[in-house]
Amino acid sequence: MALDLHDGFAAAANGIQDLDLEEPIFTVEHVQLQFSIAADFVAAQVANNVIILALSNGRILRIDLNRPEDIDDIDLPKKPSEVGVIRRMFLDPTASHLIVCTALGENYYLHSQSKQPRPLGRLRGVAIESVAWNPSLPTASTREILIGASDGNIYEAFIETSKEFYKKEVKHLKNLHKLPDGPITGLWVDDLQGSADLRRVVIGTQSRLFHLVGRIGHGHDGSGSVYTKLFESEQPVVHELSRPSPGAISSLAVSPDPPDIGPYDDDIPDRAYAWLSSQGVFHGRLLNTPTDSNLGSKVFSDSKMLPKAQIIASDPVDRRKPTTEIIDAIALTQWHIIHLVGGRVITTNRLSGKMISEHDVLGQGQKPIGFSVDMQKNTFWLFTSKEIFEIVVRDEDRNIWEIMMKLQQFEPALQHARTPTQKETVAAAYGDYLASKGQWIEAATVYGRSNKPFEDIALSIIDNNQPDALRKFLLTKLTTIKKSAIMQRMMVAGWLVEVFMAKLNSLDDTIITQAELSDSLNSTSSQKLLESDSKEYREFIDKYKQDLDRKMVYDVISSHGREGELLYFANAINDYNYVISYWVQRERWTEVLNVLKKQTDPEVFYRYSSVLMMHIASDLVEILMRHADLKPRNLIPAFLEYNRTYTGGPSSSNQALRYLNYAVYQLNSEDAAVHNTLVSIYASHSSKDESGLLSYLQAQGDEPRYDPDFALRLCIQHHRTLSCVHIYTSMGQYLQAVDLALSHNEVELAAVIADRPMSNPQLRKRLWLAVARKVISQSNGIKTAIEFLKRCDLLKIEDLIPFFPDFVIIDDFKEEICAALEDYSRNIDGLKREMDESSQTATNIKIDIAALDHRYAIVEPGEKCYVCGLPLLSRQFFVFPCQHSFHSDCLGRKVLEQAGIGRSSRIRELQMQIHKGLVSGAQRDAVVAELDALVASACILCSDLAIKRIDEPFITKDDDINEWAL
Repeated sequence: MALDLHDGFAAAANGIQDLDLEEPIFTVEHVQLQFSIAADFVAAQVANNVIILALSNGRILRIDLNRPEDIDDIDLPKKPSEVGVIRRMFLDPTASHLIVCTALGENYYLHSQSKQPRPLGRLRGVAIESVAWNPSLPTASTREILIGASDGNIYEAFIETSKEFYKKEVKHLKNLHKLPDGPITGLWVDDLQGSADLRRVVIGTQSRLFHLVGRIGHGHDGSGSVYTKLFESEQPVVHELSRPSPGAISSLAVSPDPPDIGPYDDDIPDRAYAWLSSQGVFHGRLLNTPTDSNLGSKVFSDSKMLPKAQIIASDPVDRRKPTTEIIDAIALTQWHIIHLVGGRVITTNRLSGKMISEHDVLGQGQKPIGFSVDMQKNTFWLFTSKEIFEIVVRDEDRNIWEIMMKLQQFEPALQHARTPTQKETVAAAYGDYLASKGQWIEAATVYGRSNKPFEDIALSIIDNNQPDALRKFLLTKLTTIKKSAIMQRMMVAGWLVEVFMAKLNSLDDTIITQAELSDSLNSTSSQKLLESDSKEYREFIDKYKQDLDRKMVYDVISSHGREGELLYFANAINDYNYVISYWVQRERWTEVLNVLKKQTDPEVFYRYSSVLMMHIASDLVEILMRHADLKPRNLIPAFLEYNRTYTGGPSSSNQALRYLNYAVYQLNSEDAAVHNTLVSIYASHSSKDESGLLSYLQAQGDEPRYDPDFALRLCIQHHRTLSCVHIYTSMGQYLQAVDLALSHNEVELAAVIADRPMSNPQLRKRLWLAVARKVISQSNGIKTAIEFLKRCDLLKIEDLIPFFPDFVIIDDFKEEICAALEDYSRNIDGLKREMDESSQTATNIKIDIAALDHRYAIVEPGEKCYVCGLPLLSRQFFVFPCQHSFHSDCLGRKVLEQAGIGRSSRIRELQMQIHKGLVSGAQRDAVVAELDALVASACILCSDLAIKRIDEPFITKDDDINEWAL
């Protein structure tokens, strides 16, 4: 036997009627099965992509849709003739556990890892109608599950697989409760708040629906009952039919897991449920809150009945006619209810009750088995005795937003709207609804996200005198306008500024007049509201300052006289020029300083330094000195203006000098304008104290940054004598410096300057003579003047005598004259000794010259020339005092080689004159004498000529190197 799914599913095109003009949400696709079997399907279940088929011959087929070619063929332990035909099957959502029920009350358990069903002996004779699986979805064992029987009993069981024969499959079984209503047609259990100890149990019968909430006991290992505590301690909430029909088909369906949420996730949204009864389908949401006994009442109160007649009738007109058709089965998707009515599959939207589609699926004589839903994979199946159909759901929530909007469920509608247009449409309807209820603030926020015309909304709010709602609407609208829509954003933002100002003024008026703004709002609450609105305004400015036109905002806020809001906006956009200008015009210097302390833009300081130096100079300079990046040159106009109006006091309190000194000494400024300004302020200061200026001039050293000519003119103009002297000195004009110092009786200073030109004794003596004239003219005692002038080593007593008055008695400086005469006497004696020594030296020289005429040298007979090595006496020769001897021609040749260009040329010229006979007589003798003097001036072996040959090698290329071998 084989089963072939034919690459998936083929659409059943015949008899399909879809009521939607778009691509149908629901289609019924026929699964083409190819196998050879004579038995019919009697039960079927689907879970986790696994299909379980029960055949009338007692066999079970297990098909994994991921591998449809692999089919597990499983047989019951006994033949159908012994246990009866398989009546029902229950498969857990993980496809791990299967309970098989036969017509004769035999029940079997099959685990996914096994191919051998095990009989459930403790459940023999129990006609199982429904099973509620453990919400934790275990796979090794079922853990505690609830079983509903046809006799109204509800059991708790714990089933686990066992390979040992003697062990029972049912580890624990407990009869929890019995209902007199007949069969338990539906059971559902889930956790609440993600807690495994807090459970909800829903029980369905043919006439009543029970909702039970409470905590379960412990014993999850199967050692005891966990549901006993819940059933004994809690009272269920019951929904009962008014006129039930005995024996009617009943079932309970619960929606599967949402497609985007895993089966084991704790945060699963509210599921939907549907209870099929004789009157129709009662459905609603299985809410998760509140987690007490009131939950059932809330669930049932929010649920509604979908009448059978409305479901069965295809034509709305037919719904008024009685019908004999019944609903055979139901299944739930996320948003729809699927009904099986005869051979038709009808889908209804559970929110609106509107029929979505109707499909004629079953042919003549086909017997339906029912629906099965894969809770984890969100697939829906219809089984008949011969065929399998899949009910394919495509994008079923496409129109949910619109349905919710029509039902005035606006918040959920916004959540399910997909496109911006859909969201805007819902927001427009939601806003209209809130406005109709008078909830304008809430409506304004929603309107801001809608696609309703802007002017319609704004005019509607204005007509109803709702300024707060208008503000909320504009704020919300501003968040939705695109960044590229610059003009729209600017206009809305500008309107908001006007709205804010009007509101703040209104609140101020209320507070000032101590009047009530409304029946319930007095001035105290107005104060709180003012603070809240002011905060909202500041947040608005911070967020949307880029969308505001600066000039427009200034004009609007100024027209309302809102000083605080105006300055906040200026600060927010970093328009500190405006803020400072604002406070300066009002002479609010403290506020100006507060703004300046936060500034980093140099232009702000340059622009306002002049006016601020006139009023808050000390504080301004304190701030300026914190910004090393400022250019002191740009602040000079402010300092000069400040100095012009400076009323006096010590220079240390002059703030311009304070900053300029900081720039010079701390910032090491090399700008000549800064230095000249500092000199100018020092020189023009009203105080006669020159210490500050002198300290600065002295600190400049030999390469001053200031202009000496400019500084000199200022110092002369303002009678800064010491400073002038220093400048003259630095310029090297010592005569002017000394004269100026002496003209102001600064003798000590003049003496120090006179010692400066140490490299020029004549100038130094001239300067000291000027000092001496001043000292002698002012001295009361000649001795005192003489002692002072002893500091200079260049002055003699004869230099000073012309400066003494004519009536001075020589006794006053007799000692100095005597000392000078003694010095002269010692100098004369020294000169005499030097003359005697010079005379003796001249006599010795004469003796030596006379002795030269008697000098001689002895030449041995075998003496050789030191150049050619031939006998010396063979021709004319020279003998030197060092006893070296040379032939005259050999010596001349060597001298020519070693002598310089000029000397060599002269020797050749003299030799040519002699050899050619160009000279004769006394002239020839003179030429020969000059030639001898040039050639024989020094020995070529031990004189300077030999020293110059120090770099010549011992061995030349013409020598035999073997002669030097050792």
